[in-house]
Order: sequence, then structure tokens, then C-alpha cells
Amino acid sequence: MGWVATPELVAASSNAGAFGFLACAVMTPAEAREEVARLRDLTPHNFGINFHSFQPGAAEIVEVILANRDRVRAVSFGRGPDAKMIARFKDAGILCIPTVGAVKHAEKMVQLGCDMVVVQGGEGGGHTGSVPSTVLLPQVLDAVNVPVVAAGGFGDGRGLAAALAYGACGIAMGTRFLMTAESPVPASTKGRYVKAGTNDIVVTTKVDGIPQRMILNPALARIEQSGRIGMWLRAVEAGLAMKRQTGASFIDLYHAAKGMTSHGGLSLMQAMMAAAAPMMIQRAVVDGADADGLMATGVVGGRLADLPTCAALIDSIMTEAEARLTALRGLGTQE
Repeated sequence: MGWVATPELVAASSNAGAFGFLACAVMTPAEAREEVARLRDLTPHNFGINFHSFQPGAAEIVEVILANRDRVRAVSFGRGPDAKMIARFKDAGILCIPTVGAVKHAEKMVQLGCDMVVVQGGEGGGHTGSVPSTVLLPQVLDAVNVPVVAAGGFGDGRGLAAALAYGACGIAMGTRFLMTAESPVPASTKGRYVKAGTNDIVVTTKVDGIPQRMILNPALARIEQSGRIGMWLRAVEAGLAMKRQTGASFIDLYHAAKGMTSHGGLSLMQAMMAAAAPMMIQRAVVDGADADGLMATGVVGGRLADLPTCAALIDSIMTEAEARLTALRGLGTQE
């Protein structure tokens, strides 16, 4: 949700009754500090921060989080944080809620001291696995003894009721919030999301060598046709773009890539190519270049055809979930 989960969207979702996460994984430490300050002014509610432990300036962003411990109540992340970093957050009273896509990753995160896990099934957008939520969710619930949040394929109250029935404590949604009135994504790109059907959403490994779920548009079609040399050229181009945007030195970028290879399970080529996706996603979700940028999406995006306000969305989810749970309780009473 880089460039999408801005202070405005996080505040709108939090004010509507959800718990929003500010996307700091694409920010410099100075930007993160400024955006956290803006978010504090936009909502009276606590919020979370998502970041990448190998991004340039990660150590400084950790300090920004800790300095705002009175309002930042949770951090989310994928690969990377070690037990020492997790312990610092826990000592500050900040919940650690990683997103995982495999049972072994959930178990490892709990062993490291994480308080909760978000389980993203293969239906999820962006980097995704191959195991559907309906299989992965119960597997993780059986394997760990911490609260579990379900993600991947959820977009309405029926999904919330289903996740609760499995034993999850709630659901997390990315695509559904991207497709809201308060989302900062330009109208042209939002229009592409609204028009996309499930057949327009594919999983590709050509962006950075790892499966990612995206809308098939001209930019992705060109990438799908590119060879190994083209992939390397794109990785170098993305590295230069990241250097310009973050102000990081080549040494910083090298150490970030090496960190991803040693702890993230990526090859050096994959780590370099991983920088390409955010830059190309930025073209679509910031610049509005819906044909020339990449659009990560969950497969659920193929059945979403509206752009409600966050307040209307949360209200409809809660109303529908309560109705479904009431109906299920009624079925049990009849028996």
C-alpha cells in the first residue's frame, strides 16, 4: 500500500472504526516523521506503521516509531526484523504484527516474540503465495497461539463472518481500501481498478522473480515479454530511481540488497529487481499512468465495482457480518 496508505486514508479508515497502518516502507526517515505528525493531527485514534527493515533509513524510521509510541500502537512488516528489534517495540508497548504467507513463517515470527500475525492467502495482492486463504488460515490457526488476522480475498461482511468462523480475530484489507473515495490514487488508475474483472488479474514472476498479483495492463504485458537482460536493466534503472528519491548512497542500497539476500531469501538479482516494483507502482498510484505503471491488487479487486467512503464501507461490512452471523445462529437454533 505504498503511496496509497497516506495519512488521509489511514485517518479516514481509523475514524470509521478500522485500525489503519501508515505505509512508511516507501518513505525516507524525514518523510516518515512528517507524515506521522500529520496523521496525529488528522485522527484522535491510535494507528500502526508499516515499514521494511532493509529499506534505506530503516533504523531512523524505527526511532520515529518509538518516539511516537503514545499513538503508534502497532507495527507491521514482512521479512526482516530480528528478535532484538521486536523486543524494542514490545518494551515500548507497541504490538508487532507481521504479515506471513506460510505456516513456517508464522511460527518463526511467534518464536521471535511477535504478538499477532496477519495471514495472507494466495488471493492477496502484490507479493503472494500459492496457498488459498481457506487452507492457509486454518493451518496457521492450528500452529500458533497468538491472535490471527485473515487477509487475501476479503472485501465485505460475508468475508469477515467467514474469517471469524474459522477462528480469526478479524480481517485485513488492502485492495478494498485502495478502492475508496479517500484513497489518494488518481481517478484514472482507480477507474482501471473498477473496470478490471477477475480474468484481468494475474500472478507474475517477471517483476522481481517472486510471484506478484497485479492487473494485466500494457506495462505488465511488456514486462512479461522481457528477457533476463531486460530484467537486469530494469533493476539497475529502479536502483537509480530509488537513489534519487531516497537520497541513499550506492553503499546504502547495496547493504539493503544484501540484507534482503541474507535474511529475505532473495538472490542478488531478485533483491535489485525488488526495487523496480515500487518505482513502477508509483507511476500508476501517484502519477496516474494506469497504462505505464504497475497496479498490485488482490483477486478480490475483480469483483469490486464501486468507490465507497471509508465510513460507508466499514458500516456495510459490519452490518452484513452481523446479519450473516445472526442467520448462522438461527440455523443452529433450528437444529
